[in-house]
Amino acid sequence: MATVTETAAAARAYEPPKPIVEFWHHFSQNKGAVTGMLVIVSFCLVAIFADVLSPHPPAEQYRDALLRPPFWMDGGSTRFLLGTDDVGRDMLSRLIYGARVSMVVGVVVIALGLVVGVALGLAAGFLPGVVDIAVMRAMDTLLALPALLLAIVVVAILGPGLFNAMLAVSVVVLPGFARLTRAAVLTELSKEYVIASRMTGARLPRLMFLTVLPNCLAPLIVQATLGFSTAILDTAALGFLGLGAQPPTPEWGTMLADALQFIQRAWWVVTFPGLAILVAVLAFNLMGDGLRDALDPKLKR
Repeated sequence: MATVTETAAAARAYEPPKPIVEFWHHFSQNKGAVTGMLVIVSFCLVAIFADVLSPHPPAEQYRDALLRPPFWMDGGSTRFLLGTDDVGRDMLSRLIYGARVSMVVGVVVIALGLVVGVALGLAAGFLPGVVDIAVMRAMDTLLALPALLLAIVVVAILGPGLFNAMLAVSVVVLPGFARLTRAAVLTELSKEYVIASRMTGARLPRLMFLTVLPNCLAPLIVQATLGFSTAILDTAALGFLGLGAQPPTPEWGTMLADALQFIQRAWWVVTFPGLAILVAVLAFNLMGDGLRDALDPKLKR
């Protein structure tokens, strides 16, 4: 009898772990994801405090220090830790401000793609028939085109520039959010809580945004994280082609394009922007994989 009483008391005393605690438990087991998250946090801090961390203004030209090598090489100076480019601008300062540009690009692109994609996905999932067919065929058309080629076409129509490049990349990431939202909505519509909400007279906007959408956020969060790396990479590619940020904006892709002719005589003007793009994209991909593992119930089991 005592054993039964103790078991009942233990059952009453047990509290399931809070969702954030459970999420961090599963996420922290993936060391690569944690490393990626730390790198991303570092990039965000660098972007926020770029004015404090930058040793020089990013567009300032020092004519007495053209193509100065990094400080550990012969001819280098601690005044320019990572050297200078062909017009005497400090590489470290431009990389730091380039992190700010890349983070802003990622946030704007994902915000636009997420808002429009989720709206289209909800409409396609809740309104079968003409609306569903029209939205999905439009998304299939966008997916049929190579991502970078589609972005180039959009920028060619709108004109070169950083903002137009962000709009172009938003169009590229839009189909992924729309299709993922539609698939998640169709899965949720057959569940009992949605049927119960309909039986109680819940209207369509309430069903969409308050009942179903919160239960579709997990895959959307993962897609947004992975889309962040796509936004950085595609914007850098457009900048490299001269269709993105225009000089003297310190954007990593534009820095690569400006320095390409000096790749043999001044390796640092190409290597450091390329490494920055590589590290940022890799960090977001690693964190996205960790989020997928932590948020997917099947993978957690």
